[in-house]
Amino acid sequence: MAAYFRNLPFFTVLLFAAGGAMLIPAAVGAYLGYHSSARDYFYIGLMVVMAAFLLGFASQRPRRPPSERSHLATVFLAYLWLPVVLAWPMDQAVGNTRFINVYLDMASALTTTGAEVFDPARLDPVVHLWRGLVGWMGGLLIWITAFAVLAPLNLGGYEVTSEAAVQGHAGPARGQMQAANASDRLRKHALRLTPIYVGLTLVLGFAMYAVGERPLVAAVHSMSTLATSGISPVGGLEGRPTGVMGEALILIFFVFALSRRTYASGIGRELRERLTKDREIRLAIFAGVVLPTLLFTRHWLGALEVNELADGRAAFEALWGAFFTVISFLTTTGFVSDSWGAARDWSGLQSPGLLLVGLVLMGGGVATTAGGVKLLRVYALYKHGVREIGKLVYPNSVAGAGRLGRRIRREGAYIAWVVFMLFILSMAAVMVALALTGLSFEEAMILAIATLTTTGPLAGVAGEVPVDFFTLSDAAKLICAAAMIVGRIETLVLIALFNPSFWRD
Repeated sequence: MAAYFRNLPFFTVLLFAAGGAMLIPAAVGAYLGYHSSARDYFYIGLMVVMAAFLLGFASQRPRRPPSERSHLATVFLAYLWLPVVLAWPMDQAVGNTRFINVYLDMASALTTTGAEVFDPARLDPVVHLWRGLVGWMGGLLIWITAFAVLAPLNLGGYEVTSEAAVQGHAGPARGQMQAANASDRLRKHALRLTPIYVGLTLVLGFAMYAVGERPLVAAVHSMSTLATSGISPVGGLEGRPTGVMGEALILIFFVFALSRRTYASGIGRELRERLTKDREIRLAIFAGVVLPTLLFTRHWLGALEVNELADGRAAFEALWGAFFTVISFLTTTGFVSDSWGAARDWSGLQSPGLLLVGLVLMGGGVATTAGGVKLLRVYALYKHGVREIGKLVYPNSVAGAGRLGRRIRREGAYIAWVVFMLFILSMAAVMVALALTGLSFEEAMILAIATLTTTGPLAGVAGEVPVDFFTLSDAAKLICAAAMIVGRIETLVLIALFNPSFWRD
């Protein structure tokens, strides 16, 4: 039996995971008394597992060992067909809706976009748990494939420092990983990362429950935080009984979406040293300090006009709301602080949605569950710009920072600029496609950025009027689903998949 599971193709493993995951909401639904939804998930889960068993037996014949390229193609195809399987039980449980709405919701969850297609009050707790669980599994999928598939191919942000990693101290280890079988590497990273991912989720979930959150809400919010999906069974963090304490717990776990070094370097003094020198962490701290300070100053000046500077509690809420929301959107999670509205009330000014758009475009760290352009690429562009400005003043100067620094400023900045331009072209294409369906320029732009950066909650806060995914036309929903998939795997990876030279040995 061990040989059977060891020889399973990657897509069959994903099908097993989907079917097995359906049994979790089935058990919870039976315990809570939602027997109709529980039966839907239980019966469909059994059918999916049986189908996976049959496909597994049919694929046991000897074949050529799969490569990173085949796994990459499988991941791309999984984002297309897996939401159909995941939407099957949800379609039965929700009822009185069209399948395209459920497919969009599941595609949003699997890509960790977290777009709110249905009104939370319409769904029962079993469906809410399923949405959070699918988003959580989508985060785990991209976590594992980033290390096992994208890293050996120098994609997903690794291309910025790939040459330095080979020439530097990390060369031997990387060479061993490249020589290993692709399936073995995928299995190894899954066994190493899954316990970490599960453990962090349980810690956050129990911590939120301990500070007064309901069990279901605590579970979904903890899964959404680790997966940066922003899925919530209650529409967000506004008005929650945990208040600032609950938001502070979530904020601590945002760090795992800012840099892969937070969970890949062990624990202890070495980890602290690496985190303090990590480029992505430093850029995130800069954004988390400067932008909330500017927002707070803007609010403070607004409060000066209405003579409310003596309200210290309102001032703290304004600062906290800006800080939490900035970090949340930087990680492309999309949780809005309960104090975000208090900041506007304190100053009498509206907080700019354009700031949140810029944050999600930056995105989180490489090899994390966050989307966007990624902080390491932004850092490479920044260092290249600083160097070019320095050469204008001192044309014959020689910059330092070692081989890694030179790699980031030169080749790293070049490929980062290519990725950024591909992202802009993708955004323009999605905007044009959405505009052809009858949406306005502002709605098309917000939806394009929200889907390509996998930050669904952005659609509800970036514009003056929230954009409702449910009321979109069928064509617009399919365009949004496709944009979510492209944003999750990145345009550069998609181009590599369709490049014939990429598949040649």
